[in-house]
Amino acid sequence: MEGINIIDTNADNILEYGVCGYKDIKRPGYPEKIEWLKDRYQEGLKIKIVYSDRDSTQGMIEYIPGEYCWRPVEASGYMFIHCIFVGFKRAYKGKGYASLLVDECLKDAQNENMCGVAVVTRKGAFMAGKELFLKNGFEVVDKAPSDFELLVRKLRKNAPTPYFREHVGKKQHQFNEGITIIRADQCPYTVKNVHEIYETAEKKYHIIPDIITLQSYREAQNSPCPFGTFCILYHGNIIAEHPISNTRFMNIMNKVLS
Repeated sequence: MEGINIIDTNADNILEYGVCGYKDIKRPGYPEKIEWLKDRYQEGLKIKIVYSDRDSTQGMIEYIPGEYCWRPVEASGYMFIHCIFVGFKRAYKGKGYASLLVDECLKDAQNENMCGVAVVTRKGAFMAGKELFLKNGFEVVDKAPSDFELLVRKLRKNAPTPYFREHVGKKQHQFNEGITIIRADQCPYTVKNVHEIYETAEKKYHIIPDIITLQSYREAQNSPCPFGTFCILYHGNIIAEHPISNTRFMNIMNKVLS
């Protein structure tokens, strides 16, 4: 399509192009995301936008130096992709724009003399599948429960290989009682859902959840779930490993308690 540009956003222009596809700063989760971004830009975070002259923002990629990534991986020396999405309108899907965004990340990693680029993928909602990255020269280097994969494209042949941290996916004994919800402002979609899930847990299951909002990349890198910035545990066991709706939460709890 004509009239497509890749826009490098910053703290001054991010609201002009939208956050995660939305410009309405009043939406639950978006003021929090903006505040989260202010500190992350100082750590080297970049958000690049696929911008259509006709249809506005139609895709985005968010990445940051691996030392500061909000996933439980060791990826020092690499650029790390938090999320990527293209096609708020269907017409923009399958046009190669996602590969353009990945290439932007690779160029930045190269320009900053990094070892390469890393990303966590899985099938299903909230994360890109590995196919996009495989066709752009990435390879699977590690796996974590239930179906998360860590992919890397090295720019230096002998560079150390990133990996999931040892605790990922295992029972968390410090959360042995009740429901614990771990979240972060990195993902704006969680604010509304967590509020609804909290109310349901209290009213329907008579459990008051403990909500932990991660405040730093160090805390996110210690998350029990590969998604990093969202997790629900029941008696120390992971029952949701990515952001979920209130309806999905009820389905899970009904099965757990049956």
